[in-house]
Amino acid sequence: MEAANGSDLNFLKRMADKIRMHVIEMTSEAGSGHPGGSLSSAELFATLYFNVMRHDPNDPGWDGRDKFVLSKGHVAPGLYAALAESGYFPKEELLTLRKLGSRLQGHPVKGKLPGIEMSTGSLGQGMSMSCGLALAAKLDGKDTRVYCLLGDGEMQSGQNWEAMMLASHYKLNNLTIFVDRNRLQIMGETESTLSIDPLFDKLVAFGFKTVSIDGHSVKHIIKACKKAATSRTPTAIILNTIKGKGVSFMENKAEFHGRSCKPDEKEKALSEIRERLA
Repeated sequence: MEAANGSDLNFLKRMADKIRMHVIEMTSEAGSGHPGGSLSSAELFATLYFNVMRHDPNDPGWDGRDKFVLSKGHVAPGLYAALAESGYFPKEELLTLRKLGSRLQGHPVKGKLPGIEMSTGSLGQGMSMSCGLALAAKLDGKDTRVYCLLGDGEMQSGQNWEAMMLASHYKLNNLTIFVDRNRLQIMGETESTLSIDPLFDKLVAFGFKTVSIDGHSVKHIIKACKKAATSRTPTAIILNTIKGKGVSFMENKAEFHGRSCKPDEKEKALSEIRERLA
């Protein structure tokens, strides 16, 4: 079963902004969370769940589904918003984020919420999990594709590079990884904290078919995913993005990596997004 409405690029752009609106509302209600990276990943979430991936909200365990692993688990608000908009659970439940007893934990927990493939949050581990899923699909003779989203600061973790060696060695061409290259992490600029450049060259050297695109272009994301589907090697897609994208005062601000909006900031942010949706 394919996700519906995916061919309409305007639909996907609007869905990305709906995801952004949910992220602001959720994290503001919780008084905590990670809005910055959720906002920079909004186009990816919209494109994967409403165009690229095979999945069925009415049957989350469908054997023919593609699988998504959110390695940078702290941007769970963006994933939760995409799942709710897809129909995995009621959108009203989004406002329970991080509250006692909620299924929407601060990081994704497999078994808590339908549509969550892996429990993540310990940075650097999602890539290894994704390799396991992709290798298992190969061994079982399934055409399942596995998608994994990593943060650029997360690429400072050595486990990612070990996992990439495995992916290349076993020719896991059913694996596609995305690196959200917004160049900011909780400590500030990635290149000042611990440089990961030249990222493109490193990914190529580790055996990945590598492309670098505008991470806020749903058209470019779709095109890159189509190329990945025909590759003989695992694919890495560098998403050049802006932290806090879509809310003017949050863009390129490291402080919003892990800080929710104050009440006046929330209204200003939502107003900007509503204006675009209108």
